[in-house]
Amino acid sequence: MDNVASKNNNKPARKMVQLRFVLMPIFIIILAVFALIVIASLAPKPAKKPIEVKAPLVEAAPLQRKDISFSIASQGSVLPRTETMLISEVSGNVVSVSKKFEVGGFFRKGETLLKIDDISYKVALLQAESALESALAELEQEKARGKQAKDEWLLTGQPIAEAPSLALRTPQLKMAKAAVKSAQAGLTDTKTKLERTHIRAPYDALLKIKHVDIGQFVSIGSSIATTFAIDYAEVRLPVKQRDIAFLNLPKLNPDVKNASTIELYQTVNNEKQTWQAKLARYEGVVDMTSRVHYVVAQLNDPYGILNGQRSDEIRIGTFVNADIVGKTIENLYAIPRQAVHGSNTLYLVDQDNKLHIQQVDVLRADVDAVYTQDNIADNLRLVVTNLETPVEGMSLRISGEPEPKTEDIAKQEENAGDQS
Repeated sequence: MDNVASKNNNKPARKMVQLRFVLMPIFIIILAVFALIVIASLAPKPAKKPIEVKAPLVEAAPLQRKDISFSIASQGSVLPRTETMLISEVSGNVVSVSKKFEVGGFFRKGETLLKIDDISYKVALLQAESALESALAELEQEKARGKQAKDEWLLTGQPIAEAPSLALRTPQLKMAKAAVKSAQAGLTDTKTKLERTHIRAPYDALLKIKHVDIGQFVSIGSSIATTFAIDYAEVRLPVKQRDIAFLNLPKLNPDVKNASTIELYQTVNNEKQTWQAKLARYEGVVDMTSRVHYVVAQLNDPYGILNGQRSDEIRIGTFVNADIVGKTIENLYAIPRQAVHGSNTLYLVDQDNKLHIQQVDVLRADVDAVYTQDNIADNLRLVVTNLETPVEGMSLRISGEPEPKTEDIAKQEENAGDQS
């Protein structure tokens, strides 16, 4: 019994010991935290420095009005001004061809390409000449008969005005004159056919396609060859509707000598080749599919054959780019593309290095610049650097100029909040 009582008396003591071991670490931690707080509060505080912020650094460029000559970009293929399929108007065998009767051969106007056998036409010419001689002889005889008939009528003592036409052989004389005209027409036709046995170039031309060769029989209507003129070539250039207003379009009867200049160019093996052309005409219609207008450039002597002044030929069918010289408009601002934000917003800076945001009406825009006629104050310069958060009136630092005084961040944030 004594042992049981002693065990029961030891239980509270054990609990106290266990509680002491649990509370002691907690107490030590609380005491340490308190000590750290006291030490931190007694430590000297670091001096506060004013927070400074620098204004954004930008590049600025002066703005100046100037006269701008616009250039309209286009492209197209070089085409001959005239292409002709030569058709035979006589029949016969091809008895000879020119040495240049090959694709790419050059012929001057009137030069013979080939000859067709003309023996039958020479025979026909002799017959026509004989027929004309016979008709002329018959006409002379009829004139003599008419004179004799007139003299015989006068011997009757009656006035010549009362003589019937048959008695004076008037109808026979008319028939003889008509026969002469018919013979003359036959002779002209025969000469023409004989001449057409020589197939000649209708203009200064290059041979594009040949359809016959020596020994081949051709009939009336057969294709002989296809040629194209080389005195000048044309380039049909598409122009957008918005560009039409900036072109000096030729009138109905254009003077090509005083027409707008067009520079044609292409790049071959990293080398740019250029040719000067003139704006010859404006087609005056809108393409129903693409909704573009077409102007035509005229390029003289594309192969450099006629005057020998060109060494860089431009071949028919070549695809070229074109810069068309357009109108000159006065007093424009040319704004670099990188300085335009959105479609028409400019960042400007005044003499106090304060930002001004202005929207302008765009007259024209191209790859390099945007053009406007709007008024911009003389004391403003164009900011060509992009700004992440532009605010009207914010201070800027200009590259290459002394820096302005710094401003407090809070003030800038407050101004930004007011603007928003």
